[in-house]
Amino acid sequence: MSKFKAGDWVETLDDNIRGKVLSLNGSTVQLEDSDGFVMEFQEVDLIKIPESQIHAKIDWDDVTKARLHKELGEKKRKTVPKTPKKRTENIFSVDLHIEKLVDSTKGMTNYDMLNLQLDTARKQLDFAIKKNMQRMVFIHGVGEGVLKMELYTLLRRYDHIKFYDADFRTYGYGATEVRIYKES
Repeated sequence: MSKFKAGDWVETLDDNIRGKVLSLNGSTVQLEDSDGFVMEFQEVDLIKIPESQIHAKIDWDDVTKARLHKELGEKKRKTVPKTPKKRTENIFSVDLHIEKLVDSTKGMTNYDMLNLQLDTARKQLDFAIKKNMQRMVFIHGVGEGVLKMELYTLLRRYDHIKFYDADFRTYGYGATEVRIYKES
């Protein structure tokens, strides 16, 4: 004996599909959803909707607002005092991701892309040195590490600079910070 009858409202267990039972054929239930689509499901995949919830609709905007309100209300707001140096210090950052350098990589080999990234790094480092900047960051990403290794090879050719992994809290793990010292 089926647990449903024609006219019952049901909802699928796995999907967010709700509809009215049209007919039953053994363990197969035919239902019509709110958009008028007729579908068939196995009886075990359905659950009857109580009479009081048949016409209840969820306003997902309200749910999203409630979640946001709850999250913001529960978080304790911490203010981290910044030193004047941190607040006023600008760090020259250069994103070496290929999609930031060209509109399309169509027709470019990996070798071409790597050379373009390294040429950009060299030109931007030369610019920073010329403008007497003290710090800069190259964003190269994590990937397989080819760009990072080649970038380090390029940076080793320069005197009066030191380089190391940039602050991961600010840039993630795929960035290198360069300190530029004045020549004596």
